[in-house]
Amino acid sequence: MTTDSFLADCRARLAFDLLSHTWNAVVLWALRDGPRRPVDLRERIGGISSKVLTETLRRLQFNGLVVREERPGAAGRVEYRLTELGESLLTPIGAVGEWAFAHGDEVMAAQEASCASPREG
Repeated sequence: MTTDSFLADCRARLAFDLLSHTWNAVVLWALRDGPRRPVDLRERIGGISSKVLTETLRRLQFNGLVVREERPGAAGRVEYRLTELGESLLTPIGAVGEWAFAHGDEVMAAQEASCASPREG
């Protein structure tokens, strides 16, 4: 991979696009311990509406990162689980999370400083 691969390679852009959607990484991380029902995901995640969760799960399913499984028994019981492909994203998501914990205060300080200083240009 050349140094310009991130600029020109559609696959690299695809990966960044998958992680740039606000809820994709959060939902994938919430599924890391095994299958969950949508209601359980909403409780575990917090702050996500049913509509947005449904859209996110559909997007993740479309991209082959999660599988929707209907469970026998109670009607309408559906669970989502990570695919092998989805599990492979947990390591990069974890790395980004570690970076955020290590540098989040610095980023917020830079944002505050930028908002406090007059804009140049």
